[in-house]
Amino acid sequence: MTRVKNGVQTKRRHKKVLKEASGYFGSKHRLYKSAKEQLMHSSVYAYRDRRNKKREFRKLWITRINAACRMNDISYSKFINGLTKAGIEVNRKMLAEIAINDMEAFKELVEVSKTGVVKESKVETKKETKKVEKAEKTDLSSKTVAELKELAKAKNIEGYSTMKKAELLEALK
Repeated sequence: MTRVKNGVQTKRRHKKVLKEASGYFGSKHRLYKSAKEQLMHSSVYAYRDRRNKKREFRKLWITRINAACRMNDISYSKFINGLTKAGIEVNRKMLAEIAINDMEAFKELVEVSKTGVVKESKVETKKETKKVEKAEKTDLSSKTVAELKELAKAKNIEGYSTMKKAELLEALK
């Protein structure tokens, strides 16, 4: 059986790794073993930092928006909350650009944000009162007869003491 030599493939592989490691300091660009090690570490760092880069930019945008908000007498969280409630969907990258390049437009967004919070709070209170009323109506059927009789007494319904549960529910509605 003939002997298989793969010196050509090995040489190619080594050449490829050393070419990729060119520019590294010291023996990391000269010796195959240390170059391969450094390339493995480099790829891990690159993978990690591609994700960290996104976090860092988001932090930067938020810092810029916060600074512009403080100049307009509103906090960052109230500003973002107001925009959300006003139904304005602008990402933080664009908000940061607007804050840097166009302060007048940013002031308008702050005003919309401030009014968005006020309008939404009025709507929320109306919704909450409707929810409470609905809860009271549906909640009556889960109460005991004694509790229903107390409610009827509080509402001054006559003859509540002799009524059955169904009659009490009708009278309370």
